[in-house]
Amino acid sequence: MNLLLESGKSLLEGSKNNLSLLSNASAFIKAYIEELNWAGFYLLEDNKLILGPFQGLPACVEIDLGKGVCGTAYQRKEVLNVPDVHQFDGHIACDSNSNSELVIPLFKNGIGIGVLDIDSTLFNRFDEKTQTFFIEFAKIVVDLYEI
Repeated sequence: MNLLLESGKSLLEGSKNNLSLLSNASAFIKAYIEELNWAGFYLLEDNKLILGPFQGLPACVEIDLGKGVCGTAYQRKEVLNVPDVHQFDGHIACDSNSNSELVIPLFKNGIGIGVLDIDSTLFNRFDEKTQTFFIEFAKIVVDLYEI
């Protein structure tokens, strides 16, 4: 996973703006991590999470803070690893094929950016090693993100 992180960092360092950064980040995740059906970003705008660059089927455009896995992770400022989304109270089903979800809130210097959202059709897809990879990957994205 360390080599994959280095490859991702090398790719993303060439980004000229936030749109290209997040677009390449979501494409990188979807291309190089197996068994995912959605990977992308929701960005904070007007106190809501708004759909940003992603790879996968069309998704929910707007998520209220505190709602669903994304809104809850952002509001709590904590990573949420949900092995079975059907057991998560208030889960928002953008893609009925998703069975597990990992959401990492993104903050830079205390300023909220949004969340990195990753879904899989598999139950319990995100083990500790995979979760750690995505947390480190999110740190790379946040470091390169322009506030």
